[in-house]
Amino acid sequence: MTSLILPTFDGGTRQYRLNAAPSWSKPGSPLTSRRAYAAAHVIPEVTADNTPGAPARLDWDATLAYRHELWSYGLGVADAMDTAQRGMGLDWDATQQLIKRTGVEAASVVSAGGPATAGKSVRDLVSCGAGTDQLDPAALPAGAAGIEAVLNAYRGQVAVVSEAGPKVILMASRALAKVATGPDDYLHVYSTLLREVDQPVILHWLGTMFDPALAGYWGSDDVSEATATFLSLIREHADKVDGVKVSLLDAGHEVALRAALPDGVRLYTGDDFNYPELIDGDGTRHSDALLGIFAAIYPAASAALQSYDAGDSDRGRAILDSTRELGKHIFSAPTFYYKTGIAFLSWLNGKQPGFQMVGGLHSGRSVVHLATTFELADKAGLLKDPALAAFRMSDYLRINGVGV
Repeated sequence: MTSLILPTFDGGTRQYRLNAAPSWSKPGSPLTSRRAYAAAHVIPEVTADNTPGAPARLDWDATLAYRHELWSYGLGVADAMDTAQRGMGLDWDATQQLIKRTGVEAASVVSAGGPATAGKSVRDLVSCGAGTDQLDPAALPAGAAGIEAVLNAYRGQVAVVSEAGPKVILMASRALAKVATGPDDYLHVYSTLLREVDQPVILHWLGTMFDPALAGYWGSDDVSEATATFLSLIREHADKVDGVKVSLLDAGHEVALRAALPDGVRLYTGDDFNYPELIDGDGTRHSDALLGIFAAIYPAASAALQSYDAGDSDRGRAILDSTRELGKHIFSAPTFYYKTGIAFLSWLNGKQPGFQMVGGLHSGRSVVHLATTFELADKAGLLKDPALAAFRMSDYLRINGVGV
């Protein structure tokens, strides 16, 4: 059995022995009991600049292969979102390519009609973020002109996603947070967009732990007041809202919001700490999922949802619980660096040639943090080839001076 020396937070080292290779089955039919999207990351060319501020150059073969891997486990893909480094290195030019290419790949999967995706549409397989990141918030005019600029930026991105085929996710906007003066500005922008879209969209509310620039979203720093505004929008336009993704890492808030949603509007949990109990539900309602952690734990997530489909909710919950410690670690503060852990696991599992990230974000976590990520992933059965993972982990530690 493979073992290696891992660093510890107190400055020491210890020997760690890996577990046997896991065995996760892919679904033989589409998942039905829960709707789930894994928010996938992007993989840059290893020889690209990949420093802060440099234009993003993606390894398209590896990036799109990762999406096919997620689809093969029956999961949908949430793309061009914060997980894909929107606002943290992935510029709008690269994002447009990502949306269009992912739409083409999803259409090919629909045409192939594999066992995990039979009968699915492109919108079932992929949802893409539409935001306003082509704007510079600091350069926006105040007042009505700024609001109109935000609205037009959203319109342009919604058109790109709609034409490519995926479902639209209306992402939270740093630009709107900058120019809005209160709830009415948010209601005006979102109501206008919802009246204009042809098909229902997902609304995305991202908390400040993921993006501090979104403070005061929906017109208030008070979560209860912001929620009231959010709900008023959804109730007025329920026919245009497929669901909502709320990433506030507050399970109690999510349960209350879930109960208050109009019939037919889904709550896609974005709570990467409390997803096991939220997906499991309370016996009356459950959350669906649109989660960054699912991009890291997708074999286990698929197995859990397969168990729910088979009526074995106890096993489904147990599998999700077995990944919780890994999820909490990957999403520990500063939470917006969670993407680094997801890319690291992708590299350990052989899904990308190097541990590189757009904008230099691979430096966002410490050596010890990533060593713990390795250990927790192994304990959760999420290192598909332990020997390969140990080889790469050992190289990473040696390059970073551990044991030298």
